[in-house]
Amino acid sequence: MTEITLIGVPLDCGQTRPGCLMGPDAYRVAGIAPALTDLGHTVEDLGNLAPGPAPRMPGPAHLVKPGEVAAWTDALIEAGRGVTGMPVFMGGDHALALGSVAGMAARAADRGRTLFVLWLDAHSDFHTPLTTESGNLHGTPVAYFTGQDGFEGFPPLPGPPVPFPNLCMMGLRSVDPGERDRLAATEAQLHDMRAIDETGFAVPLREFLAKVAETEDADLHVSLDVDFLDPAIAPAVGTTVPGGATFREAHLVMEMLSESELVTSLDLVELNPALDERGRTARLMVELTASLMGKRVFDRPTRGFSYGVGRSGG
Repeated sequence: MTEITLIGVPLDCGQTRPGCLMGPDAYRVAGIAPALTDLGHTVEDLGNLAPGPAPRMPGPAHLVKPGEVAAWTDALIEAGRGVTGMPVFMGGDHALALGSVAGMAARAADRGRTLFVLWLDAHSDFHTPLTTESGNLHGTPVAYFTGQDGFEGFPPLPGPPVPFPNLCMMGLRSVDPGERDRLAATEAQLHDMRAIDETGFAVPLREFLAKVAETEDADLHVSLDVDFLDPAIAPAVGTTVPGGATFREAHLVMEMLSESELVTSLDLVELNPALDERGRTARLMVELTASLMGKRVFDRPTRGFSYGVGRSGG
C-alpha cells in the first residue's frame, strides 16, 4: 500500500475565471481521503498550501497576475520537494504544474532518479510569458518545466528540466499553431484525439509506460486536467473542449497506470466547483484517482445520475 499526501492548492491566478480556488475543498467534500483509505492506503492531508508575497515581475504587461503565479510556483516547489510519500496536488488551475512538476523533477534528482511526465489535457500548455496572447499563465507550465526561455522573475528550476523524450501528452484537441509548431520540433510524444480515435488510448499509453519501466530509477508524474474529459461527463471546467475522453476511456487510462505501479505523484487541476452540477465532476475526479490507486470498474456502485454517452457507451 502507498503513503499518500494530499496537498490543497487553492490557486486561480493562472487565468481570469474565478472558482478554481474552491477545488481542493470540493475534492475533500467528494470524499477523496476515504476513497483512498478504503483501498488500504495511508492518507495524510496537509491542508491548503499558501504562497509567500508576490514579487514584482519584469514580464509583459498583459500577463495575468505573474507575481502571484511565481509565488505559488516557489511554494509548490518547496512543498513538493519535501514530501516523502506520493503527493497528490489538488488544484487549483493548471498554473500549479509550474511548481508541482518542477518540484517533482528536483525531488527525483535528489534521489538519483529521472522524472517522466504524462500530461492528460485538451491543451498543450506550451506557451511562455513571451508567446501567450491571453496572458493566462495556466497555459505555460510545460514550457517552464522543460526549461524554455521567457520566465524571467520566476523561480529558477531547482533541478534539471524534464527532457522532451520523457514527456507524453494525451487527449490534445485545442493547441495554438505556435505551440503546435514548437512541440512538433521536439521529441515529446503527442497524441491528439484524432490519433486516439484511430488507436484508442491503450496502444500509445502502453508504449509510454514501457519506456518508463525500461528506465532505471524512474519516477512518473501524472497531470490530470478536468478538460481531458469530455464536458458531457465533466462540466466543471472553464476551458471546455468537446470530444474529450469518455468515462470508460478515462478509467482505462487510470487502471493501466495503476497496473504499471509506476506513478509517484499526481496533479488534479482545473476543477471549478462553481460550474459543477451537484458535484458530479468532483466525484468523477475522485473516482478516477481511486482507479489510479487500485480500484477497478467492477467495484463501482450504481449511481442515481448519468455520466452521459460517449464512444464507449452510456
